[in-house]
Amino acid sequence: MKLQIVPKDNVVLSEATERYARKRVGKLDRYLPSISEGKLEISREGARLPEQRFSAQVTLDSKGVLIRAQEKAEDIRTAIDKVMDALTSRIERYKGKLYDKGRGVSLARQGAMEKAEEVEIPKVVKSKHFLVKPMSMGEAVNQMELLGHDFFLFTNAETGDLNLLYRRKDGDYGLIEPEME
Repeated sequence: MKLQIVPKDNVVLSEATERYARKRVGKLDRYLPSISEGKLEISREGARLPEQRFSAQVTLDSKGVLIRAQEKAEDIRTAIDKVMDALTSRIERYKGKLYDKGRGVSLARQGAMEKAEEVEIPKVVKSKHFLVKPMSMGEAVNQMELLGHDFFLFTNAETGDLNLLYRRKDGDYGLIEPEME
């Protein structure tokens, strides 16, 4: 696995801490060998609580499936340990959806219809239709605020593409601009 470590917000990583992070993240290969690359971002938070001083966020790419976790702690190594625990449980949950427990048999290879009763698949319980009109980024932010939502789907007036605007945990906004293969 190719791992990129990105310190942010004036965080300086010692060589020992970087080795520790590579060793810990590298162990994920034994849980999910198809992980091709990963990114570890370590940042300093402006939190009042000491147990939320450092944040570690890991994003893994396993054949196009992205697995992400973020945890906070009072020091960098503890944040890395916490995010690794969270990633391990997410990988186990992901693998549990792909494999029949105890047998290691892919549900895709086995009769998926035969297993449909055993595997609980979340249902879409509501469908909503609305007009998506072209607007600027500023208009989209205002519309999202007026609706009181944490996300807003709109057509970007500059590009003509469908975009998704969302509110981040830090209070700022994020924008998802889909690309087709």
